[in-house]
Amino acid sequence: MLRITGGKVYDPANGVDGVVQDICIADGKIVADVVGGRVLDARGLIVFPGGVDIHTHVAGGALNFARAMTPENQRAARQFLRSPELRAGVGGPTPTTFATGYLYTGMGYTTVIEAAVPPLSAKHTHEELRDTPIVDKGCLLLMANNEIVLDLLEAGEEERAREVVAWLLTAAKTYGVKAVNPGGVAAWKWGKNSVFHEPVPGYTSITPAQIVAGLARIVDALGLPHPLHLHCNNLGAPGNIATTLDTMRALDGSRAHFAHLQFHAYGGDDWHNMRSEAATLAEYFNAHPQFTADAGAVLFGNAVTITADGPWQHLLYQLTGRKWGNLDVENETGCGIVPYTYKGSNLVNAVQWAVGLELLLLIDDPWRIFLSTDHPNGACFWRYPEIIHLLMNADFRRERVMKLPPKAQERIVLADLKREYTLSEIAIITSAGPARALGLKEKGHLGVGADADISLYHEQPDGELMFRYPRYVIKSGEVVVEEGEIKNVSQGREFFVQPAYDPSIEDYLRPLFQQYYTMSFDNYPVEMHRLERGEVRECL
Repeated sequence: MLRITGGKVYDPANGVDGVVQDICIADGKIVADVVGGRVLDARGLIVFPGGVDIHTHVAGGALNFARAMTPENQRAARQFLRSPELRAGVGGPTPTTFATGYLYTGMGYTTVIEAAVPPLSAKHTHEELRDTPIVDKGCLLLMANNEIVLDLLEAGEEERAREVVAWLLTAAKTYGVKAVNPGGVAAWKWGKNSVFHEPVPGYTSITPAQIVAGLARIVDALGLPHPLHLHCNNLGAPGNIATTLDTMRALDGSRAHFAHLQFHAYGGDDWHNMRSEAATLAEYFNAHPQFTADAGAVLFGNAVTITADGPWQHLLYQLTGRKWGNLDVENETGCGIVPYTYKGSNLVNAVQWAVGLELLLLIDDPWRIFLSTDHPNGACFWRYPEIIHLLMNADFRRERVMKLPPKAQERIVLADLKREYTLSEIAIITSAGPARALGLKEKGHLGVGADADISLYHEQPDGELMFRYPRYVIKSGEVVVEEGEIKNVSQGREFFVQPAYDPSIEDYLRPLFQQYYTMSFDNYPVEMHRLERGEVRECL
């Protein structure tokens, strides 16, 4: 049992905005009261629900590929908690599994979602998540280029496609559906927005627009707690605002979560005249409450771009000349890895840096736009406190804008935005909002019955320092971090869904596996022992 007393509590899900009140914990849950047990004096501290990262890349074959590609980036895990230099990026953007758990917890985050898992490699991903300590987790299943599903959608057999998706989710033990670059549209066509309405390569009639709409309907029909998690076509390309808006229109009332929205909010028609279209995108997004998004913000420094958008990665390799790796995952998806460095002196990078912040400031409702860097694509997740400080301090933000190249300043609106986030809004975009969008009802708040995942920070005007070094982090009722020291390495849990499906769908799938897959049908599903304390989440 534990009582936290004297702290200033921020619990926006329950309407608590900086109120000094006790938080009581028993058996890993928040309760109304406790008698006896430890008392934690939180005077001078602010009390937040544990952070929830709705979109990150921390486990699976692609991460191992990136680690092998950049061995110079690997460092001992526990150093990160104590070393500001390593946290600033010297330690490398693709830490090991156990370092990832320590780093997230050391920043006050207690739940993370791995955002891209091919069904065929789900076993490996679960093994890595199991090796990631302390935090709870889940993962999203890649579906937008799965050949079995696309064949069914093109044939108009959406009902059978729904059964296949339900079976795949259950077999892979994943939490939701992720769509990346639907249809695998080639990067060299990025200047043509019409590609979104053209048949995808290898098919006669199905278009990216139809794939997006079909998958969104399937996710809604299955009642998954999280909507379709969507990486739009034309990521990172000048002029892609047109494709992003087209994608939103194609959804026709269906729910959707737009991943790393920053990478999809550009105007212009080439790299020389690329500009921010954050204001245009935010205006449309604000008017459509069925959508949520994470920012995918960019920070200057080293990163590693890892994505199932393989064509884009090959183009990025051609543009940069950096290391590059691409791979296919049989009939399901692909992947590309390219190390990258964002530079404040670079026109394109400067615009990208501004766009992520602009979206966070221009989208009105913090319950619908969440903090992310698409780790490790835009920046490392442990740099979130830098973004928080930029959101909370308009003067500091303006000073940073004035250091950008003059041409970049002409193509952004960030200097004109005076909005400053409150502590309550920070609690929303880092915890309460992502938890709600994921349908994790026991996360993101401090009400009775919630998981006792809590972060306590020293209250101070510098948002970066405040959120970089929590005084305490509590996971499932246990103090796991105290003043930067790991005190208790607890087990996390892994969440997955098991939507209902007609068992006869296996009779349809079995011969397809026999014909096209290198793995047998019977060996394809993930066994429960590969998950760390796996828990089924109820479908709606």
